[in-house]
Amino acid sequence: MNARLIVLLLVAGLLAGQPAPQRKRDLQVEKDTAAQAALPPGMAVPRSYAVVIGISDYRNMPDRSLRYAERDAESIYAILISPEGGNFRAENVHKVIGSQATLANLVRELDQWLPSVAQEDDRVLIYFAGHGFVFGGRAYLAPHDLLPANIPGTGYPMEALGKVVGGRIKARNKVLITDACHSGAITPDAGPQQNAALNRSLLDLDRSVFSLSASRDREASFESAEWGGGHGIFTYYVVKGLEGEADANADGIVTADEIAEYARRNVREATGGRQNPTSDRGSFDPNLPLAYIPKILASRAPTLPASEFGTLVLESNMDGVEVLVDGKPAGVVGKGAPLKLQGLRPGVHTVKGVKMGYEPDGPREEMVYPGQESTVTLKILYTRRRNKKAAELLDQGIEHYNKGFADNYRKAAAEFERALALDPGFSRAALYLGRAYNALFEFEKAEKQFRRAIEMDPDYLEARATFGGMLLDTGGFDEAIRQLNAVVQRDAGHALGHSLLAQAFRMKDLYPQSIESARQAIRLNPRNPEVHFFLADSLRLSGQHQEAQKEYLEYLRLSDYESKLAGKLNYYVVGFLVGLGKKKRASQQDIWRDLRSLAYFGLGDCHRLMSNPDPAIENYLKSLALDAEDPKAHYGLGLAYTQKAELSGALDSLPAARRHFRTMLEINQHLAEADRARKYIARIDALLGGKP
Repeated sequence: MNARLIVLLLVAGLLAGQPAPQRKRDLQVEKDTAAQAALPPGMAVPRSYAVVIGISDYRNMPDRSLRYAERDAESIYAILISPEGGNFRAENVHKVIGSQATLANLVRELDQWLPSVAQEDDRVLIYFAGHGFVFGGRAYLAPHDLLPANIPGTGYPMEALGKVVGGRIKARNKVLITDACHSGAITPDAGPQQNAALNRSLLDLDRSVFSLSASRDREASFESAEWGGGHGIFTYYVVKGLEGEADANADGIVTADEIAEYARRNVREATGGRQNPTSDRGSFDPNLPLAYIPKILASRAPTLPASEFGTLVLESNMDGVEVLVDGKPAGVVGKGAPLKLQGLRPGVHTVKGVKMGYEPDGPREEMVYPGQESTVTLKILYTRRRNKKAAELLDQGIEHYNKGFADNYRKAAAEFERALALDPGFSRAALYLGRAYNALFEFEKAEKQFRRAIEMDPDYLEARATFGGMLLDTGGFDEAIRQLNAVVQRDAGHALGHSLLAQAFRMKDLYPQSIESARQAIRLNPRNPEVHFFLADSLRLSGQHQEAQKEYLEYLRLSDYESKLAGKLNYYVVGFLVGLGKKKRASQQDIWRDLRSLAYFGLGDCHRLMSNPDPAIENYLKSLALDAEDPKAHYGLGLAYTQKAELSGALDSLPAARRHFRTMLEINQHLAEADRARKYIARIDALLGGKP
């Protein structure tokens, strides 16, 4: 038997019946303690999936642009993934926004993904904000690429949506929320005969379907800047309801019946009866839980009937003042640009106005009266004065912090602690203390300080971004997405927020979202090396190996610093080798080395998966030159040397393959790839007669 045949048999024997090699790398166990803590004892949230669609601009209808549809979708996404809201896991909510919302992508998400993942006891929600059309007596949702001359061929039929929701998705509880003109065409009071037939089929389903639409058939759905700073009126009230305002009996749970009644009554009143939300009362469990908000409302006794709501109009003497109502962000108010918050439950609400660098106004109690509009004037008057000695200690601490390395981080932490002792409201000192503890891997202490800084200044985006970066490193991916999503919603030009969101989505296997966030970050700051790395990783993990190679090389080019300089670099988030299991040493230089090691590893993987073993070996070796104890790089080298033997038909590379498989097991024998490595070693030993 010739050598090439032997090698081919070796490889075939190893690969036969084996699963594809894992492409993730040292992922940490994910935690979402915030979601668990928000629930009352004994309450269990069903596994939940959602598709959230928002389209403001249409490729072929520039004159039909909407102002707030995408913002509406972002608000729905934020409340769904909140532990005091929908309580959906972030990776289970697919957001399809703007130009991404093509007909092909809608079909993929609605017709393919949801039916493939939802099981019998699950909860599924579909939300759409955009245009809807009635053509030939049939209703359609308008994707981004709709052709007005061919609505039946390029629109998404609501009839198809009804069939997917009613027949193909297995979930016990299914929720359909549409905010579009003519969206009521799927509900019982639609006019055309075929829509009535569809509604009868929905009523006949043996599983719960809750369909809530913005308007009746042939009614328009309105949007306005007057609702929460700019929203579709219907979605504004859906979000407010899910935040807790719809909880009529104040039991901490917003049910389908409560949200339907809340939205219908408030939208009708707000539009003078021109828009009437509709819900299918015959086919869903009225007690179906849609949101969980026990911390906010569980202790609030019902006051007046849920049909009576009031309005707060917030004014301010300064621009850029963030408003918090009952401890939750409610929008931004500017001088001469009041913020109107409708649909609030009667009774006392706490209101607070915050602006970085100034003393806040509040929190203070404001009464909301049923059916009335009350004006609240926020006055941001005093510049926040810092204790002079505390400010000096902060500067001294930052000097130590910027030097890097563990000893300097400890010296910095001591200075920051002293600053906070002198000035307990010093949010910047709390932020830097959190950063110092994070660099020292004292994560519980770091989280406490990050949350402290955010509590002092809720609009402190730098603190939220830094906290989000640490959460990625510790496995708190859902909370990281919540924090970082708040950053980019407040400031769409926040390059770091988009960059870290790219990595958060990558850790959730949400590669399209990760790629989009990374590209947005690169548009804002193309010379940030790390975001090119994140983009490369998501491209590689989604199988786009050639594009990934380009981004890895761009990262390596941009991060080609001298070692001494790298040791002094002040990364925005110290130690944000997020979730990769690589952050082992409290040093910024080590972070730089580890990221470059991972980039070379990624290049090696791309070449190997494209059947180019020689460049794969070269890059894996460069990865090990930076981190000799990386088991995945040794495993990749073993695979590459084995691949080389397969392609060449020669045995020369097999001893090197065996050596790296063995080294990988010596470093970490518990990796998922360990069993495959042992099988490779056994086959190589059999082939080489036991010679190493």
